[in-house]
Amino acid sequence: MKSRAIGVTGVEVTEMGLGTAQFGDLYDSFDQDEADAIVQSALSNGIRHFDTAPHYGLGLSECRLGQALVGVDRADIVVSTKVGRIIEGVGAAAYRRWDFTSDGVSRSLDSSRERLRMDDIDIAFIHDPDEHVDQAISEAAPALERKRASGEVGAIGVGTKDVATLLRFVRESDIDVVMVAGRLTLLDRTALDELIPECLARGVAVMSAGVFNSGILASPTPDRSSHFEYAEPSHEVVTRARKLASIAARHGFTLPEAAVAFARRPAPPVVSVVVGVDAAAQVPLNAALLTCDGDAEGLFAELDDLFASEG
Repeated sequence: MKSRAIGVTGVEVTEMGLGTAQFGDLYDSFDQDEADAIVQSALSNGIRHFDTAPHYGLGLSECRLGQALVGVDRADIVVSTKVGRIIEGVGAAAYRRWDFTSDGVSRSLDSSRERLRMDDIDIAFIHDPDEHVDQAISEAAPALERKRASGEVGAIGVGTKDVATLLRFVRESDIDVVMVAGRLTLLDRTALDELIPECLARGVAVMSAGVFNSGILASPTPDRSSHFEYAEPSHEVVTRARKLASIAARHGFTLPEAAVAFARRPAPPVVSVVVGVDAAAQVPLNAALLTCDGDAEGLFAELDDLFASEG
C-alpha cells in the first residue's frame, strides 16, 4: 500500500488508515481479542496508520489499540490521537471534559501516551473544537506547535465534520493536516467548495474520514438497517444512496468502491482515507476498495453531471 507525506513534517501515512472508534464500543461491545485481530489484519493488508482518540469509549479505544500494537516495531506504524477532551475519573465514574488550554493539551497527550503505551505521538489532532474554536486557535494550536517543535508529536492538525471550523484553522494557524469527517462523500460534498482548494493552496494535507457517512455508503445495496450520521437513515437518504449505487454499477464500481474513489479524488491535498471496521474480515475488503478496476473517468463524469444538475 502506498504512503504519502504530510507536508514537510516527515510523517507518512498509508493511503488507507484504520479508524478505531469501534474499539471504544461505539455500536456494540468489543473485546481485546477482536481489536488484536483487526490490527493484525490491518498490518497484513499494508495499513500502517491507526487513528484513535480519548473520546472513543472514554479512553478505551486508546487502551485497546495500544495493547494490540504491543510488539509491533514503532518505526513501522503511524499513530494519531486527539486533544480537546480530558477524561476525568475512572471506571463507571469516568466522564469527558472539554479543555482546549495549553495545560489541557499537555495533560491529554500525557494520558494518551500512557494508554497507548507509547513515548510519542505521530499526529495530534484538535478534536471537534466547533463550539470552542477561538480558544482552540489561540491556545490549543500554539501548544501543539510547541509540541511539534520539541519532537513530542510529528504533525499537528484538527479533525471535525464542521467545514467552517476546519477553514478557520487552515487560515489562522500553522497546522499540517485536517481530518474532515463525512463532508467529502457522495452524500455530502461540502468540503469541495472551499476547504479542498484552500488546503491545496496552503499546503495543508487532508485525511478523509467518515467516507461511508456512518455506514449507508458501505453496503452495495443500502437500506434502513444501516446508519447515516450515526442514526437511522431517512427514506430520502436511502433512495439517494441507491441511485448512487446504480450510477456506480454502470461504471464497474460497487457503492463502497465509488465512495472511497470519490473521497480520494482530490489528491493532492487528500493523502488518505480513514475507515473503521467491526471485524477483522472486513479489513481486506476495505483495502481492496483502493484498487477497483472500474471506469473511474466515466464514474466521475456522470457524478459531476448529476451534482451540477442539482446545483
